[in-house]
Parts: sequence; C-alpha cells; structure tokens
Amino acid sequence: MRIVRFDNGAGPEFGVATDDGVCATGYTDLTQIMRAGSSARWLDSLHQSLLPADVQLLAPQCAPGKMLFCGVNYRSHLQENPAATLPSEPLWFAKLPSALIGPGETIHPPTADTLLDYEVELAVIIGRRASKIDRSVALDYVFGYTLINDVSARDLQFDRGQLTLGKGSDTFCPLGPVIVTADSMGPLSDEVLTTTVNGETRQRAQAGEMLFAIPDLLEHLTSFITLEPGDVVTTGTPAGVGCFMNPPGYLNPGDVVTVSSTSIGDLTNPVGKPRP
Repeated sequence: MRIVRFDNGAGPEFGVATDDGVCATGYTDLTQIMRAGSSARWLDSLHQSLLPADVQLLAPQCAPGKMLFCGVNYRSHLQENPAATLPSEPLWFAKLPSALIGPGETIHPPTADTLLDYEVELAVIIGRRASKIDRSVALDYVFGYTLINDVSARDLQFDRGQLTLGKGSDTFCPLGPVIVTADSMGPLSDEVLTTTVNGETRQRAQAGEMLFAIPDLLEHLTSFITLEPGDVVTTGTPAGVGCFMNPPGYLNPGDVVTVSSTSIGDLTNPVGKPRP
C-alpha cells in the first residue's frame, strides 16, 4: 500500500493512494494505521469517498518521536571527496521533528548567505518497538519506506561546527510523498535514488551501494537506542551533493529540488528566501 496524509478541508487525515485517487481511511494518526494492520477487514472499511489523484499531500509522518540519520553510508563519497574516511561502523546524528515539511512546501534558509545543500535519503518508518534486535529479523520491525531530503546548511555544519543547527533548522526535512508499506516494496538493493535541481541530475545511486544495509543499520542503532512505532531512520546519501561540486552547486531562492526513488516516487520542494 501507498499511505499518504492530506488535508481536504476538514483537517489532516491519512489515506491510501490508488491509481484512481486517494481513499480516505478516517485515521488521523499513523500509529492507528499500524495497529489496524493490512487485513482485508481494514481495507474493506475504507471510506468510499475518492479524492482526486492530485489532492495536496502533506508529510506522511508529522510527529515522529525520533528522527535518526545515518551519515557517510555510500562508498561513492570517495569519488567526490578523496579525503573522506569511510566509517567502520554506522555514524548517527539526530534531526528535529520541527524541521519536517511535506511535498511542495518551501525550503527556507535561515539567512541569505546560508550555503544550502540537498541530500536524497531512503528512510525507514519503524512499525513496532525495537530494542537490541538482530539483523536477521530487523526488517520485521519496518512498517514502510519513504523519502527524505536531508537539507543541510554547510556553513553551519562544517565552518562553524554546528551540526544540530546545520541539519535541523526549520524546513530542513522534506519528507514524502508517500509511505510505501514494507510488503509492497521491491528488493531494497535495487531501489534507485536520484536528486535533480532545476531538472539537472545531481545524485543517482542504487540503495545496494550502501556500506551498511538497512538490517545492519537497525541492529547497530537499536543496540543503543530503543525505537518506537513512527520513528524515522535514514540510510545516508550517495555522492553528488552540492558542496563537493566544482564550483559548488548550492541551492538558491527560486531553485526547485526533487528527490526520487524507484518505488516511492518524487518529492519536490521549491527553495525560498529566509523567513522574516
């Protein structure tokens, strides 16, 4: 299934995207859908009202308890930055839920001179409580998958050593456009991730090129941190980010950035000016 969140005038609600449109579920919280499961009884109880296929979508997860991001998880980093050191274990940082925005919403740099960058990432939505799990069963704890653009202020991140501010500023986490449930995803290693800026392809890689596969990431992470339903875990970004281009390819007001994957689709956001 392809789970979406939308507002049709009566407040945010979850739905199931189909070829004919969006079927409303009546649920307003993602964990309600997780508890209901994917039984035929639940599917039969979908509201009969069919919304247009182009209904405005919101971020399909709006209130995760935790958002944990994996850094430097593609070998291709060595192509763009020969000085990079590939890690011997996954590297983690947290991003703030207040940074979340949905499809079509505007990314705002904190200042006019921010060195704004993009990072396509395949993200995991946790479906049940996970603590000290083994990689052999790790995927059983996954509810579904979505896309995240790990927007980054490189001046804050690199020049000033402000990782939390550089990664977690407001609007720095576009998420969506849908959550594809785990039972509907194809082979994860075949998933192709791309980023385009104003139609120009900047990033392109298969998820199978990760240094640490998703089961390894979840095993490692849950040995330290208990994950709860609705938590978001990302898997790193491949080469092609703007800061390592020559000259650098930072984002500017008026740009349009799209991160995509084979199964999930396109997540597009415009870039605006700093908010007042």
